[in-house]
Amino acid sequence: SAASCTGASASPSRSARKRQAETLQKLGVGLTRMRPAKLRELQQHLRLPEALFEALLEVHRLRSGPALARQRQYIGRLMRDVDPHPIERALTEFSRSGDAKMPR
Repeated sequence: SAASCTGASASPSRSARKRQAETLQKLGVGLTRMRPAKLRELQQHLRLPEALFEALLEVHRLRSGPALARQRQYIGRLMRDVDPHPIERALTEFSRSGDAKMPR
C-alpha cells in the first residue's frame, strides 16, 4: 500500500487534471473564434497538428449546439498533446489586433 501512496502524490490530483484539461479546452475554443483565413495564417507559424487544425476549421461548419459542444470537447482532447504557450501568445496578439469574431 505504501507504493500506491507514493504513486498518488507523484501525479497530479484528478481535480488538478480536470482544471488543466478545462484550461486547454478554453484555449482551443479561443482559436475557434478566429476566422478560417486567420487560422490558416496562424497555422503557418504554429504548425498545429493536422487533426487539431481540421477540428478548429470544422467548428465554423457546425450549426447545432450539441455538435459544437462535442467539437469543443474534442478540441480540448487534442490540445492535451500540444504546447499551449505559443498558442497563448498568438491568441493574446490576436485579441489585441481587434480581429476576433463574436463568441460562438
